[in-house]
Amino acid sequence: MRHLRLIAALVAVVLLSAGCTLVGGSGEQEQGPVTVTLVTHDSWAVPKDVLAAFEQRAGIKVRVLKEGDAGELTNKLVLTKANPIGDVAYGVDSTFASRALAEGVFEPYTSPEADRGPQRYAIDRQHRLSAVDVGDVCVNVDTQWFAERDLPLPRTLDDLTQPQYRGLSVVQNPATSSPGLAFLLATVAEFGEPGWTDYWRRLADNGVQVVSGWTQAYTQEFSGSSGKGPRPIVVSYASSPAAEVDAEGKPRTEALLDTCYRQVEYAGVLAGTQRPQKAGQVVDFLLSQQFQSTVAENMYVYPARQGVALPSGWEKVAPLPTEPASLPGEQVRTERERWIKQWRELLGA
Repeated sequence: MRHLRLIAALVAVVLLSAGCTLVGGSGEQEQGPVTVTLVTHDSWAVPKDVLAAFEQRAGIKVRVLKEGDAGELTNKLVLTKANPIGDVAYGVDSTFASRALAEGVFEPYTSPEADRGPQRYAIDRQHRLSAVDVGDVCVNVDTQWFAERDLPLPRTLDDLTQPQYRGLSVVQNPATSSPGLAFLLATVAEFGEPGWTDYWRRLADNGVQVVSGWTQAYTQEFSGSSGKGPRPIVVSYASSPAAEVDAEGKPRTEALLDTCYRQVEYAGVLAGTQRPQKAGQVVDFLLSQQFQSTVAENMYVYPARQGVALPSGWEKVAPLPTEPASLPGEQVRTERERWIKQWRELLGA
């Protein structure tokens, strides 16, 4: 028995010298804060005190790794799935979620917070993704530009092809941009097959400008207050007008609610993580009341959780669309690449 006690003592010394780490089956029983890498998009933002409070409660240090927009993020997660670059991901949206699921990027995890509203947007029976926020993509217009020229605002997708709006629109490339893809899907949902291709021919003939991403479209080409460009019509989000109010709280821009496509952003535990339990806690945090109450003001999206108050004025200047367009996830998964290829051939992009 003495030699057994000696061996036990030696093992304890080795473990202490190795950093006082006791590794169980999941590899998560660590002394001190555990670093969990959150892979997300460039728009990630959370108040420091809210994140710090979670980290202290959970014994977790969240390392944030930003990987472009939702499309770039999804591509990176797929390409690195055999050797994941993080433990949990947030920002894969409904236009790309089917690809991530088909590629096995995420593993099942059911958050105890999911029944507070996010399950309304569930898309996977295995619970590999949990809805965090809603950011519907819509055509936005610079209302002042139109008022100064006594030109009525367009209201529908079809209006954008009319002669009075020639050369006024800027959209994003669906092959490189998440809102660009959402807008393409909106046209498929509205006009069907093959009507959407005819619509894009008419839009191209009417002088639509195509750029690579949202930042260029909104801040460089759009004429609204955040942008100084020449075009008063842009593809953006239903919530964008909330960022474009004057000193009196009046919006300078408007989202056309008849042009919107439902876009939901998800979070999930990455398959292959060595810290699945801690990664799950980060998902819980993203669905929590504390985090959800910050998403509107910090990322200009709508919380997925029910009962979370929106900032003052949002109900008036940036209401959540009640009847946005959408397509079944399986249809998007099987047809997305074909639609993008057809779009490229039509637009020469």
